[in-house]
Amino acid sequence: MPAKHDILIIGPSWVGDMVMAQSLFAALKQRYPHANIDVLAPEWTRPLLARMPEVREAISMPITHGVFGWKQRRQIGLSLRHKNYDQSIVLPNSWKSALIPWFANIPIRTGWLGELRYGLLNDPRKLNKRALPLMVQRFVALAHPATQAHIAPEYLPPKMIAEAVSNELNPIKKADQKRLVLCPGAEFGPAKQWPATHYAALGEELTQQGWQVLIMGSKADAAVGEQIVSGITDKQNVINLCGKTQLGEAIDLIATADQVVSNDSGLMHIAAALNRPLVAIYGPTSPAFTPPLSDNARLVQIPIECSPCFKRTCPLGHHKCMQDLSSARIAETFLS
Repeated sequence: MPAKHDILIIGPSWVGDMVMAQSLFAALKQRYPHANIDVLAPEWTRPLLARMPEVREAISMPITHGVFGWKQRRQIGLSLRHKNYDQSIVLPNSWKSALIPWFANIPIRTGWLGELRYGLLNDPRKLNKRALPLMVQRFVALAHPATQAHIAPEYLPPKMIAEAVSNELNPIKKADQKRLVLCPGAEFGPAKQWPATHYAALGEELTQQGWQVLIMGSKADAAVGEQIVSGITDKQNVINLCGKTQLGEAIDLIATADQVVSNDSGLMHIAAALNRPLVAIYGPTSPAFTPPLSDNARLVQIPIECSPCFKRTCPLGHHKCMQDLSSARIAETFLS
């Protein structure tokens, strides 16, 4: 086993996927204890990577998702040649995502074949979806030899290390008051969102029991956050932080939660990686591919004939998979 093994990871562009990629980083550290792992990914992922002790350096990827950028990818690859990486692992499946390691002259370029990437990848793997049903298994399998590509690997769950939250950002709690964090957003589309009225009903019940409620999300979730606030009587104990925190601050606030309730979203995966007590709500999607990777997570999904449909909006217009899932059902999963 070589003493030096410097690895460049071409990272994914979604929060949840990057969280799950930490299991790959941990597997690489197990196989190569002295490895240096750098991750090339969008700038916004830096706060995630900063909380993963396996990562040496986060390298900003200036090309936005979906842009080809041949010239820019060549420039980035050439600029990385001096780092003399021993291996690159390409997590996205697109052809263009494999260009930078090729331009960087990295001798071992590993990844799933994806869009016919022969040549760009010289350590290609053919994916057996039945053998590797979970995304995290598909990531972690790339840490092992190609001869094991069809074997579902064991993996360590993501384990992010939160930082202390400044007093300016951390809402004041009463002594011994419990904190509920609600994550009502979902980048995939509105079909994955449990209704704001249901979140409000849950918040109403918990604030009546003395809990503090924080609502976390992006600027796009601010209006939903206000809908939730409007449905809760005790306004002093509910705070809408959607769009008011940076990603790193959101991570560190979620780490202070006594309980998290979330849609199937990036924040769900963050809560799982922080090992917070979590209720993950599923409707049009399935936990069979990207579940929260924590023994502290409980999954809730009601049986609906048309679910999971994997659509961004409900194709039948009734959204029963979420509408029929009551706040009482969610509350009983962690209050009983």
